[in-house]
Amino acid sequence: MREIITLQLGQQSNYVATHFWNAQESYFTYDAGHESPVDHDVHFRPGLGVDGTETFTPRTVIYDLKGGFGTLKRLNALYDISRDAAASSLWPGQAVVHMQQPIEPSAYQQSLDTGQAAPELTTGTVRYWSDFNRVFYHPRSIVQLNEYELNSTIMSFEKWHMGEELFANLDKEHDLLDRDLRPFVEEAGHMQGIQIMSGIDDAWASFATKYIERIRDEYGKTPVWIFGLQGPTKGLPREKKLLKLANKARALAELSSQASLIVPLAMPEERLPSNIHLNLESSWHVSALFAATIESTTLYTRLKTTDRVYSSNLGHMTDLLNVFGRQTIANIEMSPIEPLNSTWNGANDLTNPINAPGESIPKFYDNVINDESESGLERGPAPLEVDLSSPQDFKLNLKTTRSKKRYVFSQVRTYRGPEIKKTTVDDEDGISKGRCGMGRRPKIYNYRSKLSFPMLDSYPTIFRNKNRSVIKEPMAICTSLATDTSVVDKVTGLRTAVIRSISLEDREVVGNELADIADGYKEGWSSGGDDGDDD
Repeated sequence: MREIITLQLGQQSNYVATHFWNAQESYFTYDAGHESPVDHDVHFRPGLGVDGTETFTPRTVIYDLKGGFGTLKRLNALYDISRDAAASSLWPGQAVVHMQQPIEPSAYQQSLDTGQAAPELTTGTVRYWSDFNRVFYHPRSIVQLNEYELNSTIMSFEKWHMGEELFANLDKEHDLLDRDLRPFVEEAGHMQGIQIMSGIDDAWASFATKYIERIRDEYGKTPVWIFGLQGPTKGLPREKKLLKLANKARALAELSSQASLIVPLAMPEERLPSNIHLNLESSWHVSALFAATIESTTLYTRLKTTDRVYSSNLGHMTDLLNVFGRQTIANIEMSPIEPLNSTWNGANDLTNPINAPGESIPKFYDNVINDESESGLERGPAPLEVDLSSPQDFKLNLKTTRSKKRYVFSQVRTYRGPEIKKTTVDDEDGISKGRCGMGRRPKIYNYRSKLSFPMLDSYPTIFRNKNRSVIKEPMAICTSLATDTSVVDKVTGLRTAVIRSISLEDREVVGNELADIADGYKEGWSSGGDDGDDD
């Protein structure tokens, strides 16, 4: 057993996680002739429903604000217990029940309940993440926080101190780890780690930092990966933009010493490639792209261990990416690959797996990074089509020129989909030099799987083929997770942009932490650029 426990913190995260769980549910096979390459025990836990039937539910704890769950109930068809609440109460008097107007379930959810054909979802019909959810959760997984209300105009959950105070109050009253996390940990045979999806530009950022502090107290050596989700800042008033950036700066400063790996995700402000069409104002759309990237780049952590070459775990991958022990922030990128004359046979196994003549996937390599030498630029890992690692942060410090060279310390590349002819150059071409002039080769690790990304009816039609038609069949996806020197420019710019907006008592600590993060990406390498002004 190598279980992963998931924590979902907030509305942004729950949108992403819902796509993630829908994909995991689609990998279950019920035909003896088709065996899934995914080890379902990694993310799902066995149990018993109220009628004694066996259940299989996600190993996850879902936190959201009042009103954030939509129509999702704590008790569902697997665990619904019909009883008279008044009869079981210790209060001898007459009970008066006050109920809010219930939210009507979406037509999609009704179709799942009745077994009828599902209607097509749209940005207009998806009101909550539960509207496109296809999975049953254990009642212990659902944790509603009533102290704040979703989208409140009176007290929105966006300031740093709100998350800190909320966690402190809840933990003092309940001991959140004992109540919510520990039951899932104790039933795991050999936990490989904890993955956390959380906003890092709102109050959930501080809630997450306090949560991880407690996790470290209890489970000191457990790998903890956090996928830090960010909302768009383009077009926001300056005050709102600064608040989001300050939250992110504080989150990175505190999480860098607590989390094993931090993967920030944000939609790029640049135009997306022509094969991706999404509504940037739709959480359903944006979270779909995030989820496809996260789910694909972590696929190797849940593949069956019989595939020894491409099966791994969070701890091992942390060690591969964090070369010098101080590089805990990783950049993530992705490229969707158009299906190549393939047909869907119902088991996520594509026929005709080899590329058609003359066709190939985008190269992982190109002339992008590494030091200049007598022969010019050496070859190195190239960026993929969509950079989700907050590339707009390069623009935050106008006083500093962005480094032209990007040195990659370590990179994990994944390709999922039909088998392909090798179209990349060998890893030996990716040689560069550190500050001492010693030859240093970026450590590049390739993981592949024939398991394509499932295009479910709960997933928005955001991908297009070369004819601009909607892609509805399983897709191949390339991803990259890398630790590289671009973090120096991003963190330095972030520090310069927000340091004066942080309270005086915290300014020095946050500034020093961000400077330390940047220093951790200079070890063994000199970019030759200006590190920016100190404030």
